[in-house]
Amino acid sequence: MMNKATQLITPIKGQDHMEANKPDTATRILDVAERLFVEHGFEATSLRMITQQAEVNLAAVNYHFGSKDALFESVFMRRIGPFVAACLAELDAIEQPGQALTAEALVTSFVRPCLALSKDPSRGGALFVRLMSRTLVENHRLLREALSQQYSVFVQRYSIAFQRALPQFESEDIAWRMHFAFTVMFNAFAGNDVLKIFGRSQVVNARDPDLIIKHLVPFVVAGLTAPI
Repeated sequence: MMNKATQLITPIKGQDHMEANKPDTATRILDVAERLFVEHGFEATSLRMITQQAEVNLAAVNYHFGSKDALFESVFMRRIGPFVAACLAELDAIEQPGQALTAEALVTSFVRPCLALSKDPSRGGALFVRLMSRTLVENHRLLREALSQQYSVFVQRYSIAFQRALPQFESEDIAWRMHFAFTVMFNAFAGNDVLKIFGRSQVVNARDPDLIIKHLVPFVVAGLTAPI
């Protein structure tokens, strides 16, 4: 027979399983912060909003991350590494010796990982694709500095690849075309329907990744390859 002390520490049936599946404090903060940053943007999201919805106190945020800027960087960096690796793997696959490199293949090498990521909740899903795009469009300075230091290989690889795919253009022209192309792609994946400014659209669904890619790829390729 169990004594009272043993009864008090014996877990309720299923409780140990529930505790094992419960996200740790840091992960819970990251998950909530990720969602709120997408919904409201960095500036409009307060630590108070994050702590309330993550059901933690401010000390927990400070302990795990130190500041709102550091939390935002952590939210971003936990997802961006695998995404960049996926893009570079796509590049490796299309940059085989003797294989013609096209602007369409390069654009697809970027949007395909975006689509795969948007359909994988374990890696952030569509929520992170929107966060990534929105962040780069809004130009969060500290995060851009961190990205430029850690992911310069991404920019270098794509710059070299576009020069190979578009040999008819000078390097300055290619740099501008890449600037416009990636700006368009990031804006598209940010989930903003610009047409809503002028009136309700019954056709455009700016948050459907499959629809975005269907219309985005030919548009971007046409801009990259258009004669001067």
